[in-house]
Amino acid sequence: MQSLNRNGVSITQTPGEEKFVKFRSGAFRGRTFYQYDYRHTDGELFSTVAKTLAECRRRRNEWIEKKKRSNNQ
Repeated sequence: MQSLNRNGVSITQTPGEEKFVKFRSGAFRGRTFYQYDYRHTDGELFSTVAKTLAECRRRRNEWIEKKKRSNNQ
């Protein structure tokens, strides 16, 4: 399986970059998931695991909006 981590550190290092891998969870007929990393332009890392890539990106977008709101206060 491909990994988004090397020695416990995310390989997603460039600001604005997203990386993801698809994997199956479970020994036999496990479900498919996406591990997703996004490095924000401010350098902060967002990571999630979801059933679809679209869900990962939706969560990322919510996270970005929350950051914007907290920075405007």
